[in-house]
Amino acid sequence: MNLNIALLALSQASMMTVISLVLSSSALIGLQLSSPDLATLPLAVQYLATMILLYPIARLMERYGRKLIFLMGALFGAIGLSIAAIGINFGSFMLFALAGFLIGIFNAVGQYYRFAAAEAVPGNSKSIAISLTLTGGILAAIAGPILARYTKNILQPTFLASFISLIVVALLGAFFASRMTLARVSKEDDAGSKRSLYELARNPRFLLAVSGGVIGYSIMNLLMCATPLAMLCAHLDFSQTATVIQWHIVAMFAPSLFTGILIRKIGVYVVMLLGCMAILLGVVVAINGDELVYFELALIFLGVGWNFLYIGSTTLLTETYRPTEKSLVQSFNDTLVFLSVTIATFFSARLVNNFGWEAINIYASIPIILLALGIIFIMRSNRISLRLD
Repeated sequence: MNLNIALLALSQASMMTVISLVLSSSALIGLQLSSPDLATLPLAVQYLATMILLYPIARLMERYGRKLIFLMGALFGAIGLSIAAIGINFGSFMLFALAGFLIGIFNAVGQYYRFAAAEAVPGNSKSIAISLTLTGGILAAIAGPILARYTKNILQPTFLASFISLIVVALLGAFFASRMTLARVSKEDDAGSKRSLYELARNPRFLLAVSGGVIGYSIMNLLMCATPLAMLCAHLDFSQTATVIQWHIVAMFAPSLFTGILIRKIGVYVVMLLGCMAILLGVVVAINGDELVYFELALIFLGVGWNFLYIGSTTLLTETYRPTEKSLVQSFNDTLVFLSVTIATFFSARLVNNFGWEAINIYASIPIILLALGIIFIMRSNRISLRLD
């Protein structure tokens, strides 16, 4: 494996270990420090930071290179986790929410790992490089929930030790970034014309790539953030919640071992369509019961569906822009993604409290169905076969 791809995968593991533990515990911490309706506010602040900083980070990468910004992003994450630990220790919801903003910087920087991987290999290997980078999430799927489970009560208040342990994880991410040898943008890449977003949006493939990322990520995050609260309402304990989130994150990233190969074999549209079908299957499972097994299976299908949509959409997106347009397009795409994720995260607690787990799943299926219909329409327009051989 290319050394840079390996380091990017390890960086992905570091970032996702932080994010997975924060996801599995933040709503519960927020519930302890504030009211039920505000329980997911710190997560929403985290995604808000990610959203508003994606474009500035892309410009900073153009000026200073990806390596330095990857390093600084991990360090900001470590600072944010330190503030979160202080907030937990002193029972300050304000500090805990503020920490979410700095953790969001780490998350924003981490969104460019997959694009850096795509740029580090020849064009026909992009989907595989993206997939290999996201395999770092498999390590995160193991490490994050295990850290949450075994460090939860080591120190009081609850989860204090968890966030202290994550500071070390973020610092490891900074170390991995410091070892990268990523190429700077060349003069040839800087030369040439740039199309406007309006011109790019006239391409149906561009619209589908952006829509796939936005819908897939926001629906996944809505249901994932709602899960701990829904499981609490179902009288399931935190160790069970941590297990469900763990298997969900495994399902999010384990398919990365073969998703890139699958895209090369059966095509990006078919893989994205399979992603929609997996999420809808998860919805069907979720609305049929609130026992542990239903949560586990629903979140596993949700994770697999997200993986197919995320890698498929990213691969498709990289085929729609010129080198001169990459910063604009990458930041525009991920800004829309995290705008939708921020909104979904902020309202997830309120939706659980007001409508219930079953209703959220039913509503979540609507944009997925519309996306699937859009994929089928483009496949028929381009006469792309649905055969899987």
